[in-house]
Amino acid sequence: MWLLFAFSGPVLWATSTHVDKYLVERYFKEGSVAVLMVFTAVMGLVTLPFIWWYQPGVLTLPLQSIAVMAASGVLYMGAMYFYLQALQSEEASTVAPFFQVTGLFGLALGFLILGERLTLMQVAGGVLVIAGSVLLSVRFAKGATRIKKRLILLMVSCSFALAVSSVIFKYFAVRDEFWTTTFWNFAGEALFGAALMVTRAHRAQFARMLRQNTGAVLSINAANELINLGGGLGMRYALLLAPLGMVQAVTSTGPFFVLFIGIGLSLFLPNLGREELSRTGFVQKVIATTFAVAGIILINR
Repeated sequence: MWLLFAFSGPVLWATSTHVDKYLVERYFKEGSVAVLMVFTAVMGLVTLPFIWWYQPGVLTLPLQSIAVMAASGVLYMGAMYFYLQALQSEEASTVAPFFQVTGLFGLALGFLILGERLTLMQVAGGVLVIAGSVLLSVRFAKGATRIKKRLILLMVSCSFALAVSSVIFKYFAVRDEFWTTTFWNFAGEALFGAALMVTRAHRAQFARMLRQNTGAVLSINAANELINLGGGLGMRYALLLAPLGMVQAVTSTGPFFVLFIGIGLSLFLPNLGREELSRTGFVQKVIATTFAVAGIILINR
């Protein structure tokens, strides 16, 4: 039974990645993806009164703690900005495995900040994650091989920001309280969205989106948030039924599902998503994804 809940995480998160890709392709191919994040910030802002009603103590924390918690939300939004920019020019199955680098940064931060020791297996896992990421960033063409430097820069920046944000969130969620930390995390996300709206170009694009595609963008975003929530709840419930390492090994298979869903969309629903199905590109993605997933499994052992 626990496998069913554990697999719900990577399957639903993989689905969410393709929803993000659809939104970017359909509505933000030419404009700034930052505007898409304004909708995310607004959705977080809407939840703040409900959390405050449930946990009134969220406003009694020291300012220093509030600032650091809010910074975690800002970092998360920054990570998503890099991720959405990568989706503008790359396929979902190429972008998704780079999220495994977050675990590698988490391992490094634990070593540098918390004094945690690295085992030989964890180091080997780190090497595999790096190898998979590098392989995904290489574009093979007749007579030439090119490194996708932009993809590497965007997704390594995304993974680092996510790792730092997660460390901050976990520290305060354990020390203070989950909902209190979540409240100020969402407040930081809302602050990021407000900062985006300072720019005239972003305001104009946001207003245009509201006039032309309000229902579509809001409904797809809302559905996407529910998909993410379902994946998170399934994974957390699996942790109650099985050992942490086993659950993490299962959830690390997400990039495979991103690839499989992408292939299915390309074959049966090409209007919703496309993947490169050439023999070279497919083999490259499978090998690179396998490296990255195997690396994370070794790191978590």
